[in-house]
Amino acid sequence: MESVKQNFIEKLKVFATELTDHVTTQLGDWKIKGFIDIDKNIYTISSDTKIISKILEIQLFPKFKTFAKKNGYEIIIAEKQNWYPDLSFVCEKNPNIKFAVDIKTTYRLDDCLGFCNGFTLGSHGEYFRNRASTKNIQFPYSHYLAHICLGILYTRSASSGIDETEILQLEKLDNITSVIKDFIFFAEEKWKIASDKGGSGNTANIGSIQYIDDILQGNGVFKNLGEQIFDEYWINQGMLMIPDLKNQGSFKKLTKLADFLEFKGIDIQKINLIKNRSKS
Repeated sequence: MESVKQNFIEKLKVFATELTDHVTTQLGDWKIKGFIDIDKNIYTISSDTKIISKILEIQLFPKFKTFAKKNGYEIIIAEKQNWYPDLSFVCEKNPNIKFAVDIKTTYRLDDCLGFCNGFTLGSHGEYFRNRASTKNIQFPYSHYLAHICLGILYTRSASSGIDETEILQLEKLDNITSVIKDFIFFAEEKWKIASDKGGSGNTANIGSIQYIDDILQGNGVFKNLGEQIFDEYWINQGMLMIPDLKNQGSFKKLTKLADFLEFKGIDIQKINLIKNRSKS
């Protein structure tokens, strides 16, 4: 199965590099300019990340269907909006072969050269901890051979050129500034770009590293530790009570990879140190 897994991932990586031309103009701007009604009025798009992510998914679905068919897979879209993953690829010849592909988007940080805002890489809640669970997941987590992030990096256009309140006519289409530009598409196994910190807000999401070059090369903090330690850490993160070495006889919730490795008796030097953000 390892060869099947690697073959699928390599094909998906090549496919990802071909997506830029599908969504951008020759100048690198997003082809999507806004919404149009039956009176041919165009309503420009805001830079809200959730709106951008959903439109990109819609724009890319036909390409994913073509990729799946070409490689002998059926593609299953998540039945509900909050289910994992966005796309399940199921082998037509052997339905036991499944791959989870989550589409994730983020933007470059203007004030931190080479860094992005980071990705949320899915929940480490019920279906992650209980690999047989069917809660909020298309198939049980353990049924997938690999869990892959199809990542989309982009730059947000200067807000001065965008008026979200303006309604334009179709003949003004070329005058509309795209809200995002300069895309990079990539595919990588989730554990290879993960950090040991949570993602957005208070939800139980796994956060990614943020240095773009390391993301594209799969140089996450678990690089030298492997997927098993990634799984063990995130299954226990925020749940496991470990000895607090600074307060003898006390315990604390697990929140850091270094603490987990010390608890397990693993050399903390195996942590792949990440580049810290700094203002440019």
